[in-house]
Amino acid sequence: MRGLVAVLLGLACAVQGVIQGAVADGIDALRWQRRLVVVAAPAADDPRLLAQRRALAGWPDAADRDVTVVAIVGGAVEGADDTAAALRGRLALPADRFGVVLLGKDGHVALRSGEPVGGAALADAIDAMPMRRAGQR
Repeated sequence: MRGLVAVLLGLACAVQGVIQGAVADGIDALRWQRRLVVVAAPAADDPRLLAQRRALAGWPDAADRDVTVVAIVGGAVEGADDTAAALRGRLALPADRFGVVLLGKDGHVALRSGEPVGGAALADAIDAMPMRRAGQR
């Protein structure tokens, strides 16, 4: 009985981590679970970063599409435990430029932009993904 309780408690903790966006894990832990919008900017006061944050804040469909936002601002990362250098290198996001990358659940790059991307464009890109289309059937 204690073993079953321990397993159920472990499962509950794992589910809670996914619900909270698994902030304590790197982006590899989110593969097959979440789609990622990775936003990178050289500084917190970058006007494109501020515009992107406004666009994402006004996008009500993010939760329905299993989206987690990861921000790389200067040398800091919000939304994942990866280092800024590791994420920038992996996703080819230069430290001195703004960029947005949409990753599918399988880890593929579905969209890349050097300018802010609105919620409608993100939704269109996600809705065109095979896993999303299969889930809508």
